[in-house]
Parts: sequence; C-alpha cells; structure tokens
Amino acid sequence: MLVDCVSCHTPLVLPPGAQSIRCALCNAVTLVNVQPPSVAPTSRSSTPNPLQYSPQPPNPHGSKKALICGINYKYSRYQLKGCINDAKCMKYMLTTKFGFPEASVLMLSEEQQNPTMRPTRYNIHMAMVWLVQGCQPGDSLVFHYSGHGSQQRDYAGEEQDGYDETICPIDFETQGMIVDNEINDTIVKPLPYGVRLNAIIDACHSGTVLDLPYVCRFNSYGQFVWEDQRPMNGAWKGTSGGEAFSFSGCDDNQTSADTSALSRVTSTGAMTFCFIQAIERGHAHTYGSLLVSMRNAIREAGSTSGMGSGPITSLLEMLVSGGSLTGGLTQEPQLSCATPFDINIPFYL
Repeated sequence: MLVDCVSCHTPLVLPPGAQSIRCALCNAVTLVNVQPPSVAPTSRSSTPNPLQYSPQPPNPHGSKKALICGINYKYSRYQLKGCINDAKCMKYMLTTKFGFPEASVLMLSEEQQNPTMRPTRYNIHMAMVWLVQGCQPGDSLVFHYSGHGSQQRDYAGEEQDGYDETICPIDFETQGMIVDNEINDTIVKPLPYGVRLNAIIDACHSGTVLDLPYVCRFNSYGQFVWEDQRPMNGAWKGTSGGEAFSFSGCDDNQTSADTSALSRVTSTGAMTFCFIQAIERGHAHTYGSLLVSMRNAIREAGSTSGMGSGPITSLLEMLVSGGSLTGGLTQEPQLSCATPFDINIPFYL
C-alpha cells in the first residue's frame, strides 16, 4: 500500500498492518486509517498502469537491504552487454557471502516480467526510497548500479567542474536521467546514526555520482589524501549521522568499460568484475586494500593474468557470452565518502 507523506508528499510503502509511517526524507510521521480490504471481482482484461505502482519487496525492514540495478538497453543504439550479468553476480555474492536475505534484495532489470521491477526512472527512484526507509542503527545498505552514466550542466553552482553526474534509467530519453543531487537527497542525506551505506556504481562519469563530499586520492608517495569536493555554494551533501561510501568505476571525466577483457568468457562491467574478484581473492580486508586491488586489476586487464577463480566469478561462465572490448582499460576506480576516514578500517557489507 502506498501513502503520500503529509509533509513532502513522497510516496511511501506502508508495511502490512502499520497505521503510521515515518518518511525517510523529511522524518515527518504520516498517520494512516487502514480499512479492511473489500473483496471484489477482478477482470482478466484489466491492465494496471505501471506508474501507479512502486516496487514492494516482501521485507521492507531488516538489518541488511540491497538495491541492484542492471540495464543493458537492449535493442537500442546504446546497447550494453554486461550489466545484467553484473546485477546477477552482485546479488549472488550478497546473498551467499554476506548473508543478505533474498527478500531484502531488490533487483531491477529488463528481464523482470513485473513492470514495477523494470529499471525505469520512477521505479529506480521509488526503490531508492525503499532502500533507506525505516533503516535503524546497525543496518547495512547496498546500492549497486550497472548501466550508462553521463553528465549534464550544473546550473546550481555546486560542481567544481561545472557538471552534474547522472545515471540513465531505461526510459531516460523520455523521462530524464537521475542526477547526483537526487541520488544524494534520496539515499545519502536521510541516513541516521549507526547505518552504513555502500554504493557500487559501474558507469561512465561515476566518480562523484552520489555527490559525496570527499574523494580519495593518492599522492606521489603512495599515501591517500581526501580531496574536498564540497559544493562551492555551501550545500550540505553529508548524511544525518550515518556512514556513506561509494566505489565507482571511474573518475568523473572518464568512461567505464563494458568488456570481456577481464572474465575472458562473457561481457561484464570492468569495475563490478574487479570488485567481486578482489573480495574472492581476499584483497578486501580494508577499504584501502579493496580500492588498490581494483585499480591494479584494471591496469592489468590487457595482460594474460586471466580471471581467477571462485564461486562468484565462476558464475560468469554460466551466463550467456556476449563478447565485447578487448585490450587494456584506462579507467580508474574511485572511492568517495560522506566523512573523511582512515581507509585502513575493515571493509564489510
């Protein structure tokens, strides 16, 4: 059941039996007068309007929740080949290795038959609202996106390079792209104390697509430093006390590869593959070691090192092979955060 927030009018997913709900965006409490459902005959010929519904996973609350989006843009002139593979492998890893319940992992892709589970702009936004809705201290949230990313002119005076970063839903040509400001407003700012969000964004121009204010750079001595990317107009881009981290496929001025150069068997997003591979090889003890492992794997993509082994990377062998780019890759995975931290702290999902 959907209800509109009494303050900001954001549609909220009401858990079964609940008579009130707190908005994750503005914290206003909406009281609901729940009436017993009436039984009425349904017509087989009636076709629901997908825009009247939002994703409603069976378990809207829990200690681990994940939103996964994989978009290949099939039959379009900008078709990709590996993004749905990325989504399947990410879901497999979260449920088998990190203990995410199946009911708490929401995957949007073109393969979904349910129209509310297709990666449209509306559905992705509502799924992001679901991800942070009702989160409590101790919760671990994951947002994974694999698809096209782009940039558009920043007219608010927030971006140092003059451009907002975006992700591209399947209907972006008619409904528009999702801009970094909207992503930050929806899944970053509402995070309360004790909640951790890890985002894995495999897209072009994705370095600061969550609009997080600090980006990890390495100086000439191999030491990490935090580059201050806070908006020039003073806008707040942090959380409400929680932690937010984002691994992205490349810097804002770079592109990410949809390639078979890494797996050797099928097309994947280079960044997603290196992220999963680093975890399987035991290189993800800390945020720093995970970042370094991913960057090294990207640099070595043109060598004969192969894809390695493990139950998750082996899953790629069972997916339909697509073939794509080969040779070296020039993208460099990025790490950004809401608050500067020691990148040698343990990484966990």
